[in-house]
Order: sequence, then C-alpha cells, then structure tokens
Amino acid sequence: MLQYINPEFLITTLGFAGILAIVFAESGLFFGFFLPGDSLLFTAGLFASQGYFHITWLLVGISIAAILGDSVGYTFGKKIGPAIFSREDSFFFHKRHIEEAKIFYEKYGVKTIILARFIPIIRTFAPIVAGVGAMKYRTFITYNVIGGILWTLLLTLSGYFFGSIFPETKKYLDLIIIGIILVSFIPVIIEWVKARRV
Repeated sequence: MLQYINPEFLITTLGFAGILAIVFAESGLFFGFFLPGDSLLFTAGLFASQGYFHITWLLVGISIAAILGDSVGYTFGKKIGPAIFSREDSFFFHKRHIEEAKIFYEKYGVKTIILARFIPIIRTFAPIVAGVGAMKYRTFITYNVIGGILWTLLLTLSGYFFGSIFPETKKYLDLIIIGIILVSFIPVIIEWVKARRV
C-alpha cells in the first residue's frame, strides 16, 4: 500500500498529468488527505532537475492544480455547509480532520488558507471549512492564489535546486522524503501537545 503513495513511484508511473491530479485532489477533495503533498512537489522538482520535466511548466501546472483543488474544496464546503460536521466517519472521511481544520481556521482566520498549505491534512480540509464558514469568495481566492503559488514555488524549487546542486540526491530520495514528511508534521505535533496540556 505504501508503495502506491510513494512520490517517486507515483511520478514515474503517472507522469506530469498524475502529479497535477494528485495535487488537485490533495488540495481540496476530502478523500485526498492521505495523498503525498510536500514530498511530491519536492520530488517532482528533483525529477525536473534531472530533465524529466520542464521546470516552468511544472510550476505553472502545479500552481493551477493547487488553486483549483482548493476552490473545489471551498465550493463543496459552501454547498454542504454545517451538515458536513454531522457526517458519519468512513474510510475516506474522518470528522476529526474537519474539526482540526476548524480549530486552525478559528485561530488564524483568513491566513489559514495560506498557512494550511504547508500542513498535511489541514491543507485538504481548510478550504472546505472556509466554505462552510461562508468566507467571502473574493477573500478566499486571493489567499488561495497566494498560498498555492508560495507552496508550489517553495517545495518544487527546493527539489529542483537541491537536485541541480547535488545530482546524486536521487540515490537518497527515500530518506529525504521521510525527512520532509517528519518536518511537515511538526506543526501538527506541536498543536496536539498544546491541546493535551489544556
């Protein structure tokens, strides 16, 4: 199972279109929370440095997919509304993920749309919660575009420049991906520890 969500496997199997589809789903479809995000972008950038993709098209494509994914999540939240909080848990949906995103949203307000881009799971559910909370679409799309572009540039270019400077990086990709995953979950762990202390 883990092989099928391994960024390197997904990229070599699904290619450019697959990367965009995964980013779209992971950004705003409630069942996309288990898909790789940060590590996928870094790995895609690394592959671009080796000539697998053109970096410009990669950046443009990922940015658009991320922005569209969040927009779909927002629309879903606005259409479904508060009813989503009474939805039963299933394999693809866990109410606690929505609750965590709601708490994050209440703490950081509209900035959540940007900040959540860099936090796994919260990233998927933040736009849905923004829609449920009836955030004005003009406000949402502004922060959505800024967050989507920043996330894309930071993660993808990090992989690209890392791969350009250290061509042997691909040999250690599994360790790097594990490191990215651990680092990306630090904010979640910190918030969890704070919540336990209250």
